[in-house]
Amino acid sequence: MTATGERTSTLSARGLTKRYGSRAALRAVSLEAYPRERLAVIGPNGAGKTTLLGLLAGVLEPTEGQILRPSRSGAVGWVPQQPALYSKLSAAENLRLFARLERVADPDAAVNRMLVQTGLAERSDDEVGRLSGGNQQRVNIAIGLLCEPDALLLDEPSASLDPRQRERLWEFIGRLSERGTSVVFSTHNVTEAERYADRVLVLADGELLFTGTPAELERTVESSRTTPARPGPGEAGCRAGQRWRGDFEAAFVRFLHERGH
Repeated sequence: MTATGERTSTLSARGLTKRYGSRAALRAVSLEAYPRERLAVIGPNGAGKTTLLGLLAGVLEPTEGQILRPSRSGAVGWVPQQPALYSKLSAAENLRLFARLERVADPDAAVNRMLVQTGLAERSDDEVGRLSGGNQQRVNIAIGLLCEPDALLLDEPSASLDPRQRERLWEFIGRLSERGTSVVFSTHNVTEAERYADRVLVLADGELLFTGTPAELERTVESSRTTPARPGPGEAGCRAGQRWRGDFEAAFVRFLHERGH
């Protein structure tokens, strides 16, 4: 907290735009991510979620706009959707390789710390290709944490996991945020966003449509109409004029529909 009572962000963006020729994949998006916060980026296919995370991670260059990292320059961890792992190497060998590539000051200490932190110490010598999908994702996230980042970016972190693996993964991510890490993740599972995110960003066609808590999005939908309306796409079976509180997915679909998406 600052002297004025305002929170200090660990990662912020101002007017981020990314164009590929005449096509704008992202248009003037601004955001703030704070310590101990889990921020979900949600939206339909092609909304610009992966583009936004790639820009924040520094793996893409913005056409316009800027990214600010006020606490420590470069302290951002990046975990892409597809694990960048060597299946024939062990978990420890993968971590050691990436620690050296990232020029971590003490690779061995960093590897040991990550194996303990991710609960993989007993599997450290196992080939990654023989690990479960959930444990492979833990190795993937451990690589993103090697530099002890203030902010961790996760692109669809639970997409290929079964329900039990997904629950364990989110327990681990929750512990990270409790220790002070800002976690920014994209997901197609809006129920997952409601359950695990403190705030959500809604993107559609590269534009930022909403920033706030899941409950605030539901209240926005509730107050958006004073007269009954026909259900939009994906709302079959919903009665006109129904209240959306308690059904975040239905509220999310209605929100997009009302804005032409």
